[in-house]
Amino acid sequence: MKVILLENIRKIGSIGDIIDVKRGFARNFLISKKKALFASKQNIKDVENLKKDLNKKDLERKKEAKEIAEKIQNKTYETFKLSTENKELYGSVKPTEISEIIFNKENIKLNSSIIQPIKEIKALGKHSVTVNLHSEIQTKIYINVNSQEKGK
Repeated sequence: MKVILLENIRKIGSIGDIIDVKRGFARNFLISKKKALFASKQNIKDVENLKKDLNKKDLERKKEAKEIAEKIQNKTYETFKLSTENKELYGSVKPTEISEIIFNKENIKLNSSIIQPIKEIKALGKHSVTVNLHSEIQTKIYINVNSQEKGK
């Protein structure tokens, strides 16, 4: 299915590109999240006219992403979880929880879908997490998981 991109998307394309993607990806992600339009003749004309505005919005998003990256880059955030004797967690630390930790510490609201732990956080210790703030801006943070005593 051919679609026209309305924003820059890493590894896929940039604003105004007409790309061929699988139907499900187009419908369920690109079009539903308003990141693309069906590539009809009318839509192609409309996007050509909108390209300047879309580029300006993308630059604003990129600027915001840079500011957030500067605030959180390489910072370590702490959380406390119940664990077993051999330092494994009951459950794991999810991106939603990491998003809440950053919001509580920095007052920065991040969507959990842009937070990607390098590997699933299922043990105590320091873990690396990638945050994709923009198609061109990534930063790394660390989550330090400490033991929470069962008696508390």
